[in-house]
Amino acid sequence: MLDHLTEESGETQTPITPLGRLRFKEWLVGQAPALKAWVEATGFTAEPGSVCLLADAKGKLDRVLFGLDEADPWCWAHLPAKLPKGFYRLDASLDARDADWAATAWELACYQFTRYKGRNGREWPVLAWPVPANRAQVSRTVDAVRLVRDLVNTPASDMGPEELAQAAAGLAERKGGRVRTLIGEALLQDNYPLIHAVGRASSRAPRLIDLRWGDEAAPKVTLIGKGVCFDSGGLDLKSTSTMKLMKKDMGGAAHVLGLASMIMDAQLPVRLRVLIPAVENSVSGNAFRPLDVLRSRKGISVEVGNTDAEGRLVLADCLAEADREHPDLLIDLATLTGAARTALGPDLPALFTPDDRLAADLLAAGEAQADPLWRLPLWKPYRRLLDSKVADISNASDNGHAGAITAALFLQEFVSPSTSWAHLDVFAWNPSARPGRPEGGEAMALRALFHLIAQRHPS
Repeated sequence: MLDHLTEESGETQTPITPLGRLRFKEWLVGQAPALKAWVEATGFTAEPGSVCLLADAKGKLDRVLFGLDEADPWCWAHLPAKLPKGFYRLDASLDARDADWAATAWELACYQFTRYKGRNGREWPVLAWPVPANRAQVSRTVDAVRLVRDLVNTPASDMGPEELAQAAAGLAERKGGRVRTLIGEALLQDNYPLIHAVGRASSRAPRLIDLRWGDEAAPKVTLIGKGVCFDSGGLDLKSTSTMKLMKKDMGGAAHVLGLASMIMDAQLPVRLRVLIPAVENSVSGNAFRPLDVLRSRKGISVEVGNTDAEGRLVLADCLAEADREHPDLLIDLATLTGAARTALGPDLPALFTPDDRLAADLLAAGEAQADPLWRLPLWKPYRRLLDSKVADISNASDNGHAGAITAALFLQEFVSPSTSWAHLDVFAWNPSARPGRPEGGEAMALRALFHLIAQRHPS
C-alpha cells in the first residue's frame, strides 16, 4: 500500500510546475511583474531540487516551482521534504517513464524506518498520481524496495535466521508461494554441510530457506541470497569498525526476497525458486576454524583460508543445488567483499558472469532503469590464488589482491559452464542520506534485475 500517492479527490491540490533552467527563463518572461519580482527575490533559478513557493492574493499557497534535472530520475525525491503538508499535483505533461519515476521517487523519499522509535515519523505531503504512471509497477517497485530496506535496517537481535525465514514465509503466503526450511542438523542429513559449518557456532540454528512459486513447467529462474544475519568474522574476528554494520550482511537475502515479491506480484510466467542460507557467523567452542577442510554439497573439498570469508561458503551449497536443476537463469546476490566497495564504492554493485549476453542485457537494464551495475572480470589466471595444498580449493587468498574477483571465481566452481549465471556483489547500504535514499539499508540492482527478467519472460 502506498501512503503518499492518491487518486484524484475533492481535496485542493496545489500544482507543482517542474522547470529546467532553460524552460524556467522562458516561463519567467511571461509572468506578472510582482510575481517575477518575488521569484527573483527568493533567488530561485531552477537549480535541480530547489523549490519556490508562490502565494495567491490571500496569502495561501498557490503554486510550487520546482527545479528539475531531467537527466536525474531521483531529482523528484527532493520534493516531499521541502513542501508543507498538503495535497499536490504535477502541472506538467510527462511521458510514462517520467511519471513512473516521479511517483516512485516521491514515495521512496517518504520512507522512514520507525520500528524502534517512540513516536511516529514526520507527516509527508501527498501527491496525486501522475496521469500516465503505471501504478501497478510503481507499487510493486516501492513495496520491494521498502521490504529490502526494512529487512536490512532491522538489528540482528530481531533479524536472525528464524526471523528471516518468517519473512520469507510471510511473503510466500501473501503471493501464493510455498516455503520449505531445513534447520540445524537437517542440513547435514540433506547434504548442505557448508551452511551447517558456518552457522553451527551460533545459538540460533542455521537453516536453508527454499521458496518456490509458479508453474513447474515454466522457464526456471532461481535466485540465491546470502543470509548471514550477523557476521562476527568467526574465529578470524572482525575489528570493531568492520563488525558494526554486519547486521546488513543478510542484504543479499533481502534483495532476493524483494525481487521475488516483484516477480510474483507481476505474475511473470516463470518457475521461481529462491534459496537463502540463513546463518550467524559466531564464535564458540564448535566454530569452524582456519585451515579446517570442509566437504561441500557438490563434493568439492574446501580449505578454510579465513573464517571471515563465510558468505561464499554458504552460497556454494546453494549454487550447487540450484545448478542441479539447470535453471534458465541463476542469479546470486551477496554483500560479499569489501574489495568490491574499494573498487566501485557503495553505489555500484559489481557484476560477474561468464555469459556475455547476460552481462550486456543486465547492463542495458541497469541503464534503462537508472539502476547501474559494473561488470568485473572472472579473470581465470587469478584462480591460482585459491589453490590449496590439502583440498580442492581454499575459500580465501592469502595475498589480499583482487578480493572481489577471487570470491566470484570461488563461486564459479559450483556452477556448470552451461548455466546462465550472474553474481552480484552489493553493498546494500547508503552510508549517507540523499533524496529518496536515506542512510541505512538500500535496494541495489533490484529494478535492473526485474526489468531483465520481465523482458525475457513478459506476462
